[in-house]
Amino acid sequence: MRRPLLLAVPLLALAAGCSPDSSPSTKTSPSVTASPSPAGPDYAAWAAGRSAPVVDPLYPAYGNAGVDVLHYGLELAWAPDTKVLTGQATIRLRAATDLRDVRLDFSAAYTIDGVTLNGAAVTGTVADNDLTVPGTIAKDAFATLVVKYHGTPATVPMPSHRTDTEPLGLTVTKDGGLWTMQEPYGASTWYPANDQPSDKALYDIAVTVPDGWSAVATGAAKPQEGTTFRYTAADPVAAYLTTLAVGKYQKETAEGPRGIPLTYWFRPGTDDKVLPSLRKAPQQLAWLEQKFGPYPFASAGVVMVPSASGMETQQMITMGTPDYGTTKPAEVAKYFEDDLLHEYAHQWFGDSVGPTSWKDLWLNEGWATYAQHLYSNERDKVSAKQWEDWARGVDARLRSRLGPPGNPKAENFAESNVYMCPALMLHQIHKQLGDDAFFALAREWAQQHRGTAQDRASFIAFVNKQTGKDFTALINTWLDSPTTPK
Repeated sequence: MRRPLLLAVPLLALAAGCSPDSSPSTKTSPSVTASPSPAGPDYAAWAAGRSAPVVDPLYPAYGNAGVDVLHYGLELAWAPDTKVLTGQATIRLRAATDLRDVRLDFSAAYTIDGVTLNGAAVTGTVADNDLTVPGTIAKDAFATLVVKYHGTPATVPMPSHRTDTEPLGLTVTKDGGLWTMQEPYGASTWYPANDQPSDKALYDIAVTVPDGWSAVATGAAKPQEGTTFRYTAADPVAAYLTTLAVGKYQKETAEGPRGIPLTYWFRPGTDDKVLPSLRKAPQQLAWLEQKFGPYPFASAGVVMVPSASGMETQQMITMGTPDYGTTKPAEVAKYFEDDLLHEYAHQWFGDSVGPTSWKDLWLNEGWATYAQHLYSNERDKVSAKQWEDWARGVDARLRSRLGPPGNPKAENFAESNVYMCPALMLHQIHKQLGDDAFFALAREWAQQHRGTAQDRASFIAFVNKQTGKDFTALINTWLDSPTTPK
């Protein structure tokens, strides 16, 4: 996910509880007389998008634990001159509990042009950034919701004190372009979404733009049809990991390990300096595959945007152009490449295997941060002891200022304690197991849990079973201690 500001390491040249509540959201109404699904499409086609949504303890206003979205079909059109996004969202869903209405997160910036539920016209209303559509659906029955809309995208505030982030959601640039980063929420600023990490779904996204413009989105690219760009995500995606960017891009393609198709989308004249770093993706992915097993998706790539940070959006990473300023270009390139490695590592840890709730953000960031530092330490010839001595000092300062990583505060989303502190915890496990057993553990965690959402309890159970040792106390102590454990 979005990286924190780089942390300088003197002399070393380095860059920087319990299971969640599974009760239904207050957005559901279990005590109703519900009707079964009418005859319709074969929902088995979207079975890979089935999830077990839960209420998020940090941001309960987002997401609906009563709805399990299986597939989003998004047909979008962007008009740069008027800055109007027109959309049709076809949403295949399963009722996770008896429903008397379907409620999804959706921005009030849009006008609703029409809604159908299982083919019948209904009235959809938006209030408090919730789209509500009346209609009873029995638990485990399926339904198809179609929403047509138009409007000018509007972002929402980021619940964090970090200095390298912008407002969340779909952002309109001065020249009429679009880009988005939306963690922990904000997908609902461009389509009706179950905007929480525990509900993963499949996607088909089509974006129509004017001549001379390109559209980049989540998934593997399909053949372009005129000025319509199409993408398909055949592996389940959490809403926060979707991306959309529209601009006057240039595309470069390459091939990664095992023939993985790679695509780099950049803005000529703006992103030229980062191209040598983007082109290192085959080597970076090969390094990650050696440590963590096969890359988990059908394609990979990067789209460059005018942001201060980067984001591990699934299959197509979204990266901000670095500020070169007075820093030596070689140093900027090194830090940028560390960030890229971090976001690529997330494709295993955070994307393919994600958190059940935002309370377990450490599970994403600890792994990606540790992978990043293993990579930079190997490159810069920094020993494990040198790194740990430095990291312990960082850990102590972060716990004192932000608290332990296993109990993050809602107003401090994705601040540095959920990065460095769990990375140092993984280092303790690594030291006890040795290289072979540790990387076997990492590979099995990533491969066995592909396409799922996990939490602290499942991680501890897996580590203990995989290693034959009891790491419960170590993991809980490192996640919950107000000071750096000894």
